[in-house]
Amino acid sequence: MFLQEVIPYFVVVAVIVAIILLFRLRAAIIRQEKNPVMQIGNGQTIGRREEQDDYFATATTSHGTIAVLADGISGLANGRLASTLAVNTFIREFSKLDHPRHLSLYFSRAASLANAEILQALKGSRGGTTLVAAVIHDGMLHWGAVGDSILTVFRRGEFIPINQKDIYESVLEERFLAGEISKDEAISHPKKKQLINYLGYEGFQNIEIAREPFPLEKGDKVLLLSDGVYDTLTELELERILFQKISANDAAEQIIEAVESKQKANQDNATVVILEKGW
Repeated sequence: MFLQEVIPYFVVVAVIVAIILLFRLRAAIIRQEKNPVMQIGNGQTIGRREEQDDYFATATTSHGTIAVLADGISGLANGRLASTLAVNTFIREFSKLDHPRHLSLYFSRAASLANAEILQALKGSRGGTTLVAAVIHDGMLHWGAVGDSILTVFRRGEFIPINQKDIYESVLEERFLAGEISKDEAISHPKKKQLINYLGYEGFQNIEIAREPFPLEKGDKVLLLSDGVYDTLTELELERILFQKISANDAAEQIIEAVESKQKANQDNATVVILEKGW
């Protein structure tokens, strides 16, 4: 008799619990639609080099998602060692970050530590690496870069360059603007592509850091590229791939396929990391 009396109450409670769970599930789906999971794609080729000196990694913590790409200097020995140490240092230090407001300090500290660790590992041997690191937190792009790897945002069919390249060409441009050399001298200078700052360099200068974080918009694609990509493919060739409605990983793989299809006799290592959605 007692069970017959309480069963209706159990049914009512079960219905209420089911309704609450359905509302929570609906709210979770709506939140996910508003803040979709970030897509991360990557691609890499050794090119015509004997060793893969590019190295990259990504990670996600409560403070955001980080992508780091380092391009070990092929003209120097120990490029792979330098790039691996640099990326691992940046990922390790990011895992220690206690608050997003310390991101600027994080970039400069990680770069200083990476440079010191590379120099210690080299023990007087020559070596070094470029590096570009991007952190996305609450729809904002924070970044640091040294050398000639690039960070760019693909938005509505156009590329928005984010960092400057640490190459002698920038010095030549300043000298041209100051009237010290002619435009032809700046363009034809044989050392214009030479790096003037990188990790693993005794005279390492500060890493370039965003003065203000870059606000991302829906539909943006954030790209990290080593010079093996942007020296091989034109912006138009990259645009054709990025315009497609495909995943970040498929786009990255197509970019590398396009690089390899050029069949350049001196093709450098090439690496691309793409971040999209999730903001």
